[in-house]
Amino acid sequence: MSSVSGVNLQEVVLAEPRGFCAGVDRAIEIVERALIKFGAPIYVRHEIVHNTYVVNDLKSRGAIFIEDLAEVPPGATLVFSAHGVSQAVRREAAERGFHVFDATCPLVTKVHVEVAKLNKEGYQFIMIGHKGHPEVEGTMGQLNAGIHLVEEVADVAKVDLAPDTKLAVVTQTTLSVDDAAEILAAVKARFPQVREPKQQDICYATQNRQDAVKVMAPQVEVVVVVGSPTSSNSNRLRELAERLGTPAYMVDSPEDLLPEWLEGRSRVGLTAGASAPDILVTEVIARLRAMGATSVRRLSGVEETIQFPLPLGLGDKSMAEVSSSRS
Repeated sequence: MSSVSGVNLQEVVLAEPRGFCAGVDRAIEIVERALIKFGAPIYVRHEIVHNTYVVNDLKSRGAIFIEDLAEVPPGATLVFSAHGVSQAVRREAAERGFHVFDATCPLVTKVHVEVAKLNKEGYQFIMIGHKGHPEVEGTMGQLNAGIHLVEEVADVAKVDLAPDTKLAVVTQTTLSVDDAAEILAAVKARFPQVREPKQQDICYATQNRQDAVKVMAPQVEVVVVVGSPTSSNSNRLRELAERLGTPAYMVDSPEDLLPEWLEGRSRVGLTAGASAPDILVTEVIARLRAMGATSVRRLSGVEETIQFPLPLGLGDKSMAEVSSSRS
């Protein structure tokens, strides 16, 4: 019997995969290892990943999150977030003499390298992404000029380029796969000569989590996405479920889960963005059980085995030390 009036919840269906990706795991571990090796405080430019729980946990251990490098004292240890930074930020950090560790996701770095390489070959760029997102600012900041941002199909017509311009396209790694494909089609229609990436820029984890929602959403009556409001990939999961016809909501913590979302619904689907820790999923499941859910069923899905190496100078502390710091 449900403990919440009006809620007759029976089953929780878990998407697979969900939660942390290799880039997020690596970024968090870089901050944790830096704290162990050098002691607090460790300065981090921007949120290391877009998740409130993760950021608050690292703050409690001595990480200080800043936006302006002027806030960092001389000689301090500084970590760049998983979203990447512009060349201007890199230059300023070097000029100020900080001890820098780069937690930029290697898949974002791949885009930066491609931009630098093609720029030397005379290309300009169209970037598909969300204005103001730190990853977009970092990628566009690899060059002083020559990158044109488009957020939606209508923006493609506004790009002011000569027809014979050598042009390449790059994308933010955390976009909706379907939205990006639609915008890319518009770019190719207007600029048939545009060069596409050899492999799409949208990362494997974003693709896998969206594919998992496509499998899960038709099987449930409502979808709950664990993720912070600032998390691009988490927002895309919620939007995707709704596009598939299933009401969907995002929660930053179990307390955000509202009983009225579940009224008259017996089966709820649960997933988590790539920056949301598994402990939050576990706590949301516990809250759903308290609301009456009697079973939890995991869907089958892609098993992710990708791991990214740590920066030089941070790979010599044992995982036991890092694991104990997480508990």
